[in-house]
Amino acid sequence: MIRSIALTKTALCVMLLLTSVFAQDTLGGRKLPSVTLIPPGVADISKGKSNIVNLDFQVGPGFHINSNKPSAEYMIPTVLRLDPPTDITVGKINYPAGEEMSFPFAPNEKLSVYSGRFTVGVTVRPLSGVLPGKYEFRGQMRYQACDNAACYPPKQLPVQFEVKVLKAPPPHRKNPPQSPNVHN
Repeated sequence: MIRSIALTKTALCVMLLLTSVFAQDTLGGRKLPSVTLIPPGVADISKGKSNIVNLDFQVGPGFHINSNKPSAEYMIPTVLRLDPPTDITVGKINYPAGEEMSFPFAPNEKLSVYSGRFTVGVTVRPLSGVLPGKYEFRGQMRYQACDNAACYPPKQLPVQFEVKVLKAPPPHRKNPPQSPNVHN
């Protein structure tokens, strides 16, 4: 009897947990917007040089997010913020141009948005003193998603990726100039 009650409680806990997981993805039967980072591989970068690391993101079907340069001031732009490891700097972050689209909620207005898959390029530069090896970047991307009927509150997507700093190649040395009389 006690074992049966314990199993029933366990089953109820599992059902509640699954319900809460699925409730996060839907609201009143409607799918909620999502943006995911497609897991990047480890990017090889050269010590002491600027390198571009491309991060691919996927916007869930039926949704779009405002671009980094939205077409209206009141719209929340998509922005990536990173905390680089020590001795590696983050330079320019290159966002793609948004796609100009109009929607039923604003049929006379073209909005600059991302939908489907898009790539953000991050310029990173390991300082000359950094040791070769793997380093982890962490950060977050802030975005606001919409569907054809409504916009949702802004969200923060955790972003994480690794780079492998390679040993710098030896400097190229020119041959010293030779005297024309050497070969006589």
